[in-house]
Amino acid sequence: MPELNTLTYLAILLLGGLFFGRLAKKLHLPNVTGYLVGGLLLGPSVLNVIPAEALHGFELISEMALAFIAFTIGLSFKASYFKRVGATPIVIAIFEAMMAVFLVQGALILFGFDPAFSIILGAIAAATAPAATIMVIKQYRAKGPLTETLMSVVAIDDAVALIAFGFCVAIAQAMTATGEGNLLLSLLAPIWEVVLALVIGAILGFLIVIPMKHFKKSGNRLAILIAFVFLGSGLAGVFGVSELLCCMMIGAIFCNISAESDSMGDLADFITPPLFTMFFVVSGADLNLSILPSIGLVGIIYVVVRVIGKISGAYIGSRIMKAPTLVAKYIGPTLIPQAGVAIGLTLVARSVVPQYADTVRAVILCGTLIYELVGPVITKWALTKAGEIKNA
Repeated sequence: MPELNTLTYLAILLLGGLFFGRLAKKLHLPNVTGYLVGGLLLGPSVLNVIPAEALHGFELISEMALAFIAFTIGLSFKASYFKRVGATPIVIAIFEAMMAVFLVQGALILFGFDPAFSIILGAIAAATAPAATIMVIKQYRAKGPLTETLMSVVAIDDAVALIAFGFCVAIAQAMTATGEGNLLLSLLAPIWEVVLALVIGAILGFLIVIPMKHFKKSGNRLAILIAFVFLGSGLAGVFGVSELLCCMMIGAIFCNISAESDSMGDLADFITPPLFTMFFVVSGADLNLSILPSIGLVGIIYVVVRVIGKISGAYIGSRIMKAPTLVAKYIGPTLIPQAGVAIGLTLVARSVVPQYADTVRAVILCGTLIYELVGPVITKWALTKAGEIKNA
């Protein structure tokens, strides 16, 4: 059989995603669950229709999709919204992220694992992947206080997770005496990365308005939008900061200084569905079933305790800020998905606790497999119970 080329694999991604998405819909599951399961079946772990070598060439798809997902989140960050809700999403994000971190770290240390290893693995528990959550919200057109709060929390979570991980790395390095340089600089580094990502995004958010004034046709405006979203993701990569935070900031600034942000969001919706479909099929194909038996007790502790931390932390934060009862009750379960940022942090963990690098990566990849498959279903359930998905 002749070797398939990239365009053929892209066609398989799209057609496979459409088929499994429709199958999931028939089973009353979110489309994104179908995309992930379809990718898992088509990928190297099962049928190997899309081999591992082909997946390496699809990283660009993931980068483009995540950039647009982050930009979409940013478009919901209107000043009028934060004037209405105040610091509620910020407090919830801090509590749900840090409760997950502290509980996982405490549980691992309690079971006798190396404190430095426990601190690093627990720090990764803060990260929440927004992609699957946003897809569920879009598919079912969820609307209400829970959806509004959730959109803000998943965005803020990225910043909280990066800062928390940076602090934990500095602590672990001090404990293992492997740290280099000044401890204060190590603590400030993650804060600087977050600030730089937001500054780059803010500048691009202001600049995007300039060409919009001179190009009125929808095709031209769509080209401008794509260019600036890709530019934000690209520059963030060049400077080594979070692409998600940068693209989110572009959307946040743009929606607050331009009356046309809503129409631009609608315009983006014309091109993003096939991009998102391919992204989730690729994500599913990347999931590796063979790692499941290897995680042992540490993996079970991480997967279970992280969920407990997310749910309890979100509930406590909601109650402190006197958020609506439905928000307090159901926002926690919607924060379960974990993927890209967490996997990226395992690369940093390798240099801090090299002797545990394989264990950390196996646990996070296993957690990703579980969280990404069950997360969208639980998100749909929570939004439905909160009355924000009609005719689910």
